[in-house]
Amino acid sequence: MSKRLPLCLALQGGGSHGAFQWGVLDRLFEDDRIKVTAVTAASAGAMNAAALVTGLEKDGNAGARVALDHLWQEVNRSGGRNVFGTSGQWLQSLTKQWVGENPLWQAGQTLAMSMSPYAFNPFNLTPLKRVVETVVDFEAVRASKIRMHVSATAVRSGKSRIFDTAEITPEVLMASACLPHMFQAVRIDDEDYWDGGYLANPALYPLFEDKQPHDILLLPLNPFRRDDTPEQSADIMDRLNEILFNAPLVAELRSIAFVQKLLEEGRLERGGGWGEIRLHAIPADEWLGDLSLASKMDTEWHFLTTLKSAGREAADRWLTDCFAQVGKATTIDLQTEFL
Repeated sequence: MSKRLPLCLALQGGGSHGAFQWGVLDRLFEDDRIKVTAVTAASAGAMNAAALVTGLEKDGNAGARVALDHLWQEVNRSGGRNVFGTSGQWLQSLTKQWVGENPLWQAGQTLAMSMSPYAFNPFNLTPLKRVVETVVDFEAVRASKIRMHVSATAVRSGKSRIFDTAEITPEVLMASACLPHMFQAVRIDDEDYWDGGYLANPALYPLFEDKQPHDILLLPLNPFRRDDTPEQSADIMDRLNEILFNAPLVAELRSIAFVQKLLEEGRLERGGGWGEIRLHAIPADEWLGDLSLASKMDTEWHFLTTLKSAGREAADRWLTDCFAQVGKATTIDLQTEFL
């Protein structure tokens, strides 16, 4: 077999839509042509990253695929299933338009946003912690040569904190996935943290080190573009959520595009590796674009495996169309997209 190409992964957060990344990673490690040297991630992306590194340390690519399967099986178990078994057929009947226009659903959203997790969950029950403690071997993750960077948002200072490999614990993963309307803030080192996606989703700058490969594969979960302007209240909230959670990543991509433009025009001297950064992406817009914000909390097995299948298809397309450029050229037109 040919030598695996070194690559850094950047995994965006997005709740249960992270199952799309599960499918992408499953296909990439089935293909067996990449070697991951670093992962930067937020929220659900951080859970995928920790499971991925756990599996790689245990049994290479095969172990990575098994660990990711295990992660999403546990997400399903902790999310619960109704007494009718899988609700996949029911979910398919509740279209995004129906949900967005339903006044009872809108009232429920308003009520949920007005309640504090300190009131409705005083004992701070967090099934997600059981999931990560069941799936992730934290000692193996902290000892791994694969660099990990997990973002969380410091509540009081309003700054992003990037937890590196040696700092990864269950609390760090919980902090990175802590939506403040659903969970109490996670305390680490005398600071309280919320979801990392608010300020770094994910953070790319930790990867800009000389020792890291210059190829970065981004796996976003929130659509960057929409064809239409939303008019229903639920659709407006969905699009606003996408824009807010994409904003930190867009800002970093715009900075990279600007620096590369200056280099190409000779207005900036080359150095520090900036001119060698090669960005790639497997976007999820085509497969996740029609899903609502509420679907990010759907943990039904039918839904999760449907997203996994979509992720595998997206990865297969990228392997066919773009993989040949890894190590050679960027496959995203950053200047057109972000300048």
